[in-house]
Amino acid sequence: MIASQLLPCCIYRSVFNFKHVKLASQRGQFMKMAGAFAQYERPRPSSSMSGFRECFAKAKHIVVLTGAGVSAESGVPTFRGAGGFWRQFQAQDLATPESFARNPSLVWEFYHYRREVMLSKLPNKAHTAIAECETRLATQNRRVVVITQNIDELHARAGSKNIIELHGNLFKTRCTTCGDVKINKDSPICAALGGKGAPDPSAEDARIPEKDLPRCKKNDCGGLLRPHVIWFGEGLDQSVLQQTFEELDECDLCLVVGTSSVVYPAAMFAPQVAARGVPVAEFNLETTPATFSFGFHFEGPAGTNLPEALAPHETESNQGS
Repeated sequence: MIASQLLPCCIYRSVFNFKHVKLASQRGQFMKMAGAFAQYERPRPSSSMSGFRECFAKAKHIVVLTGAGVSAESGVPTFRGAGGFWRQFQAQDLATPESFARNPSLVWEFYHYRREVMLSKLPNKAHTAIAECETRLATQNRRVVVITQNIDELHARAGSKNIIELHGNLFKTRCTTCGDVKINKDSPICAALGGKGAPDPSAEDARIPEKDLPRCKKNDCGGLLRPHVIWFGEGLDQSVLQQTFEELDECDLCLVVGTSSVVYPAAMFAPQVAARGVPVAEFNLETTPATFSFGFHFEGPAGTNLPEALAPHETESNQGS
């Protein structure tokens, strides 16, 4: 992936828009905007499921924005916050280009562990509700798209087809030499990582020689592979962002599920959709900085609330293609 294909996670080279809504070019400006909005008295969002269901029944193009909270309900560790450690590290300590350049063996141990953990995890009721909704509404010429910050593939395993992965995929690799991206679900991903990656703080760094770490097999390239994920300090792929903007611009209903609404640029997506009058519903364990920008807020596990929210509506029998 070349530099011109990337946009910084927090700083944009140029102003983009959802057709007509111009966005500020720096994260600092986003935060100032959010602070300005917070000074106004805004009504508390509705928690009426029947009210949400009325919007759902009318929607033709639904976007579902998902974050780590959805995966957490499947038992996926986040490696952030209190207790969120792998050995003595949190994700931001290892998920950086600098960490990989300094110690690729340690970073690969971390990601090998995460890959192996995911093999034991299953989609939960929230993933299933979204996937079933997409399949059902497709027969009514209605579109459901998942835009996720998660890298664990649980949406795909649940059956969702229309998925935009903002931060990449744990089961894809990218060559640091030729840039080739491939799906890779080998377990272990290379022989040297077999049995490595234990999360215990007392576990020793395996110090695997770079030549024994995952290597590119395209045309005998042999370059060092890295996880095809967005690390802290890296940019999002411009084509992925463009696809995201197009879906957000066309949607007539937006769900925000299991996200803290603090990681940019994803944190600004739903508030901008709400700003143009589109119904937005937040499903989370608690309120977030963006909650009062939305029309609906449902507090509690997504696996409890989403199946009810996305269940067949009584009007659907009359909407078949």
